[in-house]
Amino acid sequence: MSKFLKIGHRGAKGYVTENTLESIAKAIDLGVDGVEIDVHVCKTGELVVFHDFILDRITNGVGAIANLTLTDIKKLKVDNQFKIPTLIEVLDLIDNTIVINIELKGEGTAIPTDHIVKDYIDNKGWALDNIIVSSFKHSVLLELYNINPDIPLGVLTEDNFSEALAFANVIKAKAIHPKFSLLTKLNVAQAQALGYKINTWTVNTKQDIKQAISYQVDAIISDFPDRL
Repeated sequence: MSKFLKIGHRGAKGYVTENTLESIAKAIDLGVDGVEIDVHVCKTGELVVFHDFILDRITNGVGAIANLTLTDIKKLKVDNQFKIPTLIEVLDLIDNTIVINIELKGEGTAIPTDHIVKDYIDNKGWALDNIIVSSFKHSVLLELYNINPDIPLGVLTEDNFSEALAFANVIKAKAIHPKFSLLTKLNVAQAQALGYKINTWTVNTKQDIKQAISYQVDAIISDFPDRL
């Protein structure tokens, strides 16, 4: 069996608050092969790294992140101590040393993601192999594919493996990103036979990790990447 990639979920979410520079640094310290993060477009057009569409769960802000300027977002506290980073800040921290999985959360994320990825590939020495862009939103992935078919894409799914596989063919995706509970040894093997990587999420318990490894997946995304 070939080695699978160890991917930290939103950094090292099990140890440090998700999608913060500190969480990503923790994941790197734990020896990950990559990290998964989430991006939204804020009111002033920048890509900010945050999971939810609204701020209330883990910040001292309220309402939709899309309604705030970057200046306003930078004034907020995440879990009373961290700042919400931009995608650029995350890329600069990682510095092409590991894989980054950028999940596009909302509409309007495809074009700015393409601009940033192209800049880091063309001007900052990044390898395209260290980038994969994923989303549950087929429209956003299709938009990005039509803009730049060279960017490696991953189709996220939590309820329909077959549908994700069919759409992956439309956008020439590199990978399927299925929820762990959808996996069987057979569907993993069938997808890999068609040329797709299987990067599964979010796998945290020893039993589930062992089972994912037995399916010979290509990457495991975990809140506790040191368990992988």
